[in-house]
Amino acid sequence: MKVIILGAGQVGASVAEGLVSEENDITVVDYDPQRLAQLQDRLDLRTVAGNAATPSVLRQAGADDADMIIAVTQSDQSNLVACKLAHSVFNVPTRIARLRSRDFLEDADLLANDNFAVDFALCPEQVITDYIRRLIEFPEALQVLNFANHRVSLVAVRAYDGGLLVGQPLNQMREHLPPEMDARIAAIFRRDQPVFPEGDTVIEAGDEVFLLAAAEHIRPVLRQLRRMTQPVERIMIAGGGNIGLRLAKTLEKRYEVKLIEGRRERAELLAGELDDTLVLHGDATDEELLEQENIAEMDLFLAVTNDDEDNIMSGSLAKRLGCKRVVALINRRAYAEMIEGGPIDIGISPAQVSIGTLLAYVRQGDVAEVHSLRRGAAEALEIVAHGDARTSQVVGRRIDQIDWPHGVTVAAIVRNFDQTVIVGQTDDWTSITRRGEVVIAHHDTVIEPEDHVIIFCTRKKLVRKVEKLFQVGFHFL
Repeated sequence: MKVIILGAGQVGASVAEGLVSEENDITVVDYDPQRLAQLQDRLDLRTVAGNAATPSVLRQAGADDADMIIAVTQSDQSNLVACKLAHSVFNVPTRIARLRSRDFLEDADLLANDNFAVDFALCPEQVITDYIRRLIEFPEALQVLNFANHRVSLVAVRAYDGGLLVGQPLNQMREHLPPEMDARIAAIFRRDQPVFPEGDTVIEAGDEVFLLAAAEHIRPVLRQLRRMTQPVERIMIAGGGNIGLRLAKTLEKRYEVKLIEGRRERAELLAGELDDTLVLHGDATDEELLEQENIAEMDLFLAVTNDDEDNIMSGSLAKRLGCKRVVALINRRAYAEMIEGGPIDIGISPAQVSIGTLLAYVRQGDVAEVHSLRRGAAEALEIVAHGDARTSQVVGRRIDQIDWPHGVTVAAIVRNFDQTVIVGQTDDWTSITRRGEVVIAHHDTVIEPEDHVIIFCTRKKLVRKVEKLFQVGFHFL
């Protein structure tokens, strides 16, 4: 597939890296030649320097015969103009735009073909907000991901000394769970190296364990298998930009929230937009300010400014002053890998978090969901099985009969996705329903047509091999 990526920033570079590894023909456009040169030094792609929202630059990038344009520059206006040109001038079949403004995101008519012609709009700030909100709901987790329209949850936790997960083979995990529940260890990382999870694999203290279960079971399963952290009640946010504002609006009705913003005018604007958040004008790296605002009583400190160094410094200071848990946005991958596990409990790469949604759309076809794991080193995907035993390499076969690449784990299947299943009841006895039946995968599980199969790949390059396994043969109609 011939893909043009407009913008070589964090998101554009991450998307390029993800697609180049899947043997696509990639061209990246950016106004900064130095940034393009750095990208070309480490990836096999073509670059064009210039304004991405002009016809001449798009033509130079190959828009005349491109299959897709992904506009992820820092400017909403440039991304929208580029998509409109790609549609009306170059007839590019698929057009994706990164958008920050709610005005465009909340009015679908503006993105229709008669207007800006955007097929898919990505808002990284909202994706990151949703991601952090899930982490708050599971304070003991390193990562929380959903599949099959929130039918299945995947939670990464750290195994600890004395926990039920530690020192026992995986095939004994079932003994600790109630009869009506099932779960699967989808992957284990030990000292940053993947350990393939088999029945006799023994978990060690410090292992990063990816646990998967039906959404209604994931919390009770975690409660059975590891020490649970106290729920979050008090949150302090450092940074009142787009992400900080979205987070405060999302959290303020349920939690006690304080937000620190360094720019006076921005702080005054935030105070007017937020109803139940205490907005403070000041520097989040100011020790005196943090102590005055009782940082030691905070359950969570979120450092979400646009500056990596400020996030690291304020997060480290908050932890030293007694805050229980610190999460920081870190754009530079090397920084995230270096600081996580120290004073910073979780370092989030905004680009890696946000590109999963985009990659799922780019791959389209049978891939319904893609999540980047461990800062891009691994991936989990939800892929739909089509065909039958005659036309498919996976349908009608037991999992242990399929030639999976080494490093691939089939974790779960969601079956009968068009059917409603009762999964619980509320306090007033109202039924809680979900779509589809969750089947935790075992070696003798048979994949059926239209199953949503959730797969864990310990290395990103395995994704393409998995997709090929699910391709339907010539005779399938």
